[in-house]
Amino acid sequence: MGAQRGKDLLLRVDPDGGASFATVAGLRSRRIAFNAETVDVTDAESAGRWRELLGGAGVQRASLSGSGIFKDAESDAAVRRLFFEGRIAPFQAVIPDFGRVTGPFQVTALEYSGEHNGEVAFELTLESAGALSFEAL
Repeated sequence: MGAQRGKDLLLRVDPDGGASFATVAGLRSRRIAFNAETVDVTDAESAGRWRELLGGAGVQRASLSGSGIFKDAESDAAVRRLFFEGRIAPFQAVIPDFGRVTGPFQVTALEYSGEHNGEVAFELTLESAGALSFEAL
C-alpha cells in the first residue's frame, strides 16, 4: 500500500438515521482519534514495581474533527441542526485503503471564522456516543 491522499479521508453524516450518508461539504482537513482509558491494578506485589493494567476494562472513545470552507451545503445545515438540537446521529469516517468507522456521534463544537478579505471557515468536533463498527475496505 502506497501513500494516500488526504482528501480521500472523508467525514460523512446521516442526520436522519436512514443509512443515507452525505459527505460533509467544504472540509480541508479531517482527523479521527481513538482513545482507551486504562485501569491500573498495580499493587505492592507487582513484579519489579512495574505498572499492571487490567485489559478490556477501560472506556473506549473516538473523536472526529475537521475544518474547512463554509459552503452552506445541505450537509452544513444538517451538522448545524444536530449541534443546536443536541442530537446524536450516525457519522462515518472513511479512511482510504483501511476501512469505514461508523457509529453515533454528538457534535460538541462548531466554530465559524472569517477574515474581511477571505472566505468563511468552520471547524467542528464530534465525540462518540456509543459503540462503533469497523468495516474493512
